[in-house]
Amino acid sequence: MSHKLRVGAIRFFAFVLSKIFKQIFSKVCVNEDGIQKLQRAVQEHPVVLLPSHRSYIDFLMLSFVLYNYDLPVPVIAAGMDFLGMKLVGELLRMSGAFFMRRTFGGNKLYWAVFSEYVKTMLRNGYAPVEFFLEGTRSRSAKTLIPKFGLLNIVMEPFFKREVFDTYFVPISISYDKILEETLYAYELLGIPKPKESTTGLLKARRILSENFGSIHVYFGDPVSLRSLASGRLCRNPYNLVPRYIPQKQSEDVHSFVTEVAYRIQLLQIENLALNPWLLVVAILLQNQLSMDLDTLVEKTLWLKGLTQAFGGFLLWPDNQLPEEVVQSSILLHSNLASLVNDRVVLKVESGCSEMVKGIVLRHINLLMCSAYRNQLLNIFVRPSLVAVALHMTPGLRKEDVFSCFSFLRNVFSDEFIFLPGNTLRDFEEGCYLLCKTEAIQMTGKAIIITNKGNAVLEFLIGLFKPFVESYQIVSKYLLHEEEDCFTEKQYLVAVRKFTSQLLDQGASQCFDALSSDLQKNALAAFVRLGVVERKKVDNNYVFSVNEPATSKLQEMLGCKTSIGKPATAKL
Repeated sequence: MSHKLRVGAIRFFAFVLSKIFKQIFSKVCVNEDGIQKLQRAVQEHPVVLLPSHRSYIDFLMLSFVLYNYDLPVPVIAAGMDFLGMKLVGELLRMSGAFFMRRTFGGNKLYWAVFSEYVKTMLRNGYAPVEFFLEGTRSRSAKTLIPKFGLLNIVMEPFFKREVFDTYFVPISISYDKILEETLYAYELLGIPKPKESTTGLLKARRILSENFGSIHVYFGDPVSLRSLASGRLCRNPYNLVPRYIPQKQSEDVHSFVTEVAYRIQLLQIENLALNPWLLVVAILLQNQLSMDLDTLVEKTLWLKGLTQAFGGFLLWPDNQLPEEVVQSSILLHSNLASLVNDRVVLKVESGCSEMVKGIVLRHINLLMCSAYRNQLLNIFVRPSLVAVALHMTPGLRKEDVFSCFSFLRNVFSDEFIFLPGNTLRDFEEGCYLLCKTEAIQMTGKAIIITNKGNAVLEFLIGLFKPFVESYQIVSKYLLHEEEDCFTEKQYLVAVRKFTSQLLDQGASQCFDALSSDLQKNALAAFVRLGVVERKKVDNNYVFSVNEPATSKLQEMLGCKTSIGKPATAKL
């Protein structure tokens, strides 16, 4: 479990990583003001580093950056999978990694030892503690719903007054081109990820001949746990029990931990760097997968303005012509797009039916493209939900639009990061951004769509459409499900087969529904909404379909049934 930092190992690792990074990345960009703030924070209180998680490179890059800026190398919570890698596992341990099981399986002794180990490192404060709130890499490039286990552990010393304060540092790591993009697409289509091994690592050395563009590491402002808890949380109950005795978490504490996790993730999203390729692929996916270069450049510039108006952290090279920017983006992603006779084409033509490991190659490429498009949705999700709500609401009364927005936000709360209990503010933010771009106008009790707004709303609806359609496909499958009960594994296999049949028959063009991440999120949402019932049988969860509720949800998503007013809606 434990780490054992060795300066020699860290120096060796830094030397090797510098050679590799120089080979595959054009540059690594770091905000130095964030580094300076981190430097001050490390000297004052225990620090917890909370980076976004898109690639295995994340924790290597973070340690590499801190080492080069002469900051303490963090101790990192790593999965037990890495420990099985010969030589590499031990090298990671000597570079600061400590290993944990993916699940504790109710093993109270393991939990007690592990949590005490982490808290001891935090109390001693000799090195920052680093872990990923998402728990695992995001295969779809959307920020995943946070896991609270480690966050609970690192907060406990503050709750028990063992430390005066703890700083959380949100870190956003963005890639021009994700190293594991192809692997992720395979995983989303049901191919198990290869086991981490030294042999596999050596076989992957072919990537050294590829170009993956730039990496952008943004260190956010340190967030004081003491400031967050001030006036929000009472720590007195912890004084009534000896510190070494574990306590059951109260509802207030659980609510506070949940809120902190989501706030940190929203800060990560705010500082994620967006690149021009995300705009290009988002436009192409909405325009029959191909477009004239001049038209594409024009639309990309339009989307650039929209992204900046929505507050996206867009990195656009101002020293290049727009056409050059688009062409260089296409060149970097030449495995997904090509420029032929002044026409840009995604390499996902309908005629491309080549099979790889039993999967249609076209679907692999489409899911890779959608992962880049999804990065935009982290920023666009609130105005997109308002746009979809406007599309689904006849009459455009503000109260009805808000009701529809609340319904959609609730349905898709497993897909995107929303601060719990913040529905009205999210709606107001979405409306504000649409007003800012002059897409809509707000009157006393109605929302008016402007002439200029049609193009904006059409794009936003198209951006979110794959998720609405995918959930409709899942609900359609559930209504066709003949088994009374099924496991998650059976569900994933069956819904993927059902979706593939719809795609083959031309009954749907929604390839996003093939994604196992989306299928799992849909199942979780349907359980939460009462559409699917879950119960535990022999230590396994089985699911059964509530057909009336499923039919109603499908009709509501398809605008065939009106959406009721939420009881708390006050505008």
